[in-house]
Amino acid sequence: MNSVANLFSRVLTLGTILISAIALIGSLIGFFAFGSRGVLSALIGAGMAAIFVSLTAGSVWIGSKLSLAGFFGVVLGGWLVKLLSFLVLVVLLRKNSDIVGGVIFFTLVAAVLGSLAVDAWVFTRSRIPLISSD
Repeated sequence: MNSVANLFSRVLTLGTILISAIALIGSLIGFFAFGSRGVLSALIGAGMAAIFVSLTAGSVWIGSKLSLAGFFGVVLGGWLVKLLSFLVLVVLLRKNSDIVGGVIFFTLVAAVLGSLAVDAWVFTRSRIPLISSD
């Protein structure tokens, strides 16, 4: 892996595979524990994680094309968007009686920890040159 674009492509690909696996496992556990409500909760949690992981990778990728101040602005803006949208989703989902909060919570935690592991693994195995010929 020798370019930033390849790095983010790999992160998004492996992250998607991981979150899909977590959605499947969470749905199975949710189904056996809570029926269809558990499946729905696991899928919502995995979907939220997929969106947030994609926003993180996308904001860092876009920011990498900008100056240092632009990079921090885009990454901080992405973080604020994720924080506000997470709070809005929690408030909206909390009112829904068909949602099992514990299933969403554990699905999100597994997806976040897994995506951090994927990010670290891909980053430590990347070979991006520090000096370009341009």
